[in-house]
Amino acid sequence: MKVLVDTSVWSQALRRRSPRHDGVVEVLRQLVEEGRAAILGPIRQELLSGIQHQAHYERLREALRAFPDEVIEREDYERAAAHFNTCRRKGVQASNTDFLICAVAERLGAPILTMDSDFNLLRRHLPVRLAAP
Repeated sequence: MKVLVDTSVWSQALRRRSPRHDGVVEVLRQLVEEGRAAILGPIRQELLSGIQHQAHYERLREALRAFPDEVIEREDYERAAAHFNTCRRKGVQASNTDFLICAVAERLGAPILTMDSDFNLLRRHLPVRLAAP
């Protein structure tokens, strides 16, 4: 089964080096080795945005090209909007990208690997699972 890897985890593994998050990076390594790490186009965009040095951007872009984007369907956008509305009624806010990740993960039946605490709140109101790091 694929695991949808959130920006926070990719960023930790590809941009920064910090021993306190070695566990989640090791989980990502295992997923990559098993061919189970999944990425969405909006996550790729977040990772590549804001890089100041062109050479660093090129290296990161090339590294990410090893991972094809999961297809985002029209229904995923509609489901993400429904998730937004559900959470808003309950006073919970998150980014549109986070709701899209939840919608695609739900359709794929895939857990989300993340270090972003927003997903812990979202899963209380949405039918998503988080992968344990």
